[in-house]
Amino acid sequence: MPFDVSWRTLLDACDELSEGATLITPLSHERFRITDVQEHCIITKFHSGESRPLHRDQFETLYGMITSMPDGFDLDRLPPDAEAYPAVLSLHPRFEVDEREGTITETDPETYTTTQLVDDEDAPESASDDAHTPERQEPDLSVYADALLLIDVLERHDVSDLGQLDTSALVNLYTLLSDVQRGANEYRQEVTDVLLDRLHHDRPVHGQYGSVQRTARRRRTLKHDEEVLSTLEDAGIERERVLAVDREKVDEVLDVTELAESDLYEIEQREYVRKAEVDEDVKETRLQGLKDRLAATESEGAEELRREIEALEQRIDDLTSFRSGREMA
Repeated sequence: MPFDVSWRTLLDACDELSEGATLITPLSHERFRITDVQEHCIITKFHSGESRPLHRDQFETLYGMITSMPDGFDLDRLPPDAEAYPAVLSLHPRFEVDEREGTITETDPETYTTTQLVDDEDAPESASDDAHTPERQEPDLSVYADALLLIDVLERHDVSDLGQLDTSALVNLYTLLSDVQRGANEYRQEVTDVLLDRLHHDRPVHGQYGSVQRTARRRRTLKHDEEVLSTLEDAGIERERVLAVDREKVDEVLDVTELAESDLYEIEQREYVRKAEVDEDVKETRLQGLKDRLAATESEGAEELRREIEALEQRIDDLTSFRSGREMA
């Protein structure tokens, strides 16, 4: 199919978008909108405030690479600041982005395809929209319950000066901090496992509160001792040069001799606090009281609370929104 025909189809698809329609780039997940559709370019505006024109000739170049590759075009080959092109091209019924594979492919015209359109976060809410807003639900996570209890303790005590707190309050604070840390680490690993399928080639992905990117650590583990020593000897390295004291064998020697531990070890002793036990019944009772208080707040002052939360979220968004170097200049 000639590109002229596909270009016209794409322009029509852009014209049909609602005023508040938002798209998202496939790798870095930046949000943007189409603000104007012209004969030779499509004007976009990103969440950062930056306006970028997407030119017809660049779309044609991308179109040619996609149609010449049966398995699709690898999005990692895109030049910097070009992610909006495949996102917009996904509006065309013959092209689809596969974020898992990191590709954009040409599809059968009879096949239903998804696009990079996302919900419009900035569109004004109507009364009917409020009626369909889902209620806040309590997640079935231990870290959520522990976090609520921790927030309660932090609110009930002046934690700016820990030295002024009584021992019981400090014990409660330490116990809950420990529980939240353990639960957060476990849940963070679950989130990590899912995110790894969505991150590509060290490109950062931005969210409201920060950004993440895929990275890798290199970890080395020595092969079996004899294999290492034999390989080194073949290379002309005497085994004595790499032999070292084995800690486990030293401990075995201490068990069968009269040597003291201090004869062979430099010993440094540090004091620390260890959580001995957790009173789950007390935690559950207090937690239920907090849930009841939150439920009462929802019924008596829900509208005021919603406004406060929205104002806070806006402040956080203003502080954490990504800004390009061009905008900051």
